[in-house]
Amino acid sequence: MSVNQTPTTEIAQHAGNRFEPGRLLFLLPVAAFAGIAVAFAIGLTLNPREIPSALIGKEVPEFTLPPVQGRTLSFSSSDLKGEVSLVNVFASWCAECKVEHPLLMQLSRENLVPIHGLNYKDKPDDAANWLDSLGDPYTRTGADISGRVAIDWGVYGVPETFLVDQKGTIIYKHIGALSQETFNANIRPLIAQLNGERK
Repeated sequence: MSVNQTPTTEIAQHAGNRFEPGRLLFLLPVAAFAGIAVAFAIGLTLNPREIPSALIGKEVPEFTLPPVQGRTLSFSSSDLKGEVSLVNVFASWCAECKVEHPLLMQLSRENLVPIHGLNYKDKPDDAANWLDSLGDPYTRTGADISGRVAIDWGVYGVPETFLVDQKGTIIYKHIGALSQETFNANIRPLIAQLNGERK
């Protein structure tokens, strides 16, 4: 300690370097808020239709469902082996399902691949009337009234469409209404590639 420095001055200097729990408690909420804000900002830049599925590259979940009312063919995981196919999750109460339905009808007429329908949390009469009035593009349908099978598939909402290969492996997932542009750009080439591998 210098000649001119008093003990009181020395204590004051050390106090500035002392750990203060109150200051840390103040900074914790600020840091947490900053982290949440950054995560939210990043989330806004993501396209929800391109959220990767945890099931991509994995075998379809085991399931067995009865057909939609008025249909004769049920739908199960065993139906998704042996050929490339599409699985479309739909519901009569879903507005976007109605938007994509004409494309599904067109693809059904094109007979490119079988299209199977997973009917999500629908009333039996409503699902039957919907397909009867708009047309039925599906080779097989499954009435998932409880929504349990859709949960196993990792469905975020309806509509969603999955591309499944010959081994029953999920290759691609599209969230939301399927458009001609998306189908031609992302799904049609994969179908051609998968069918080419089988030859």
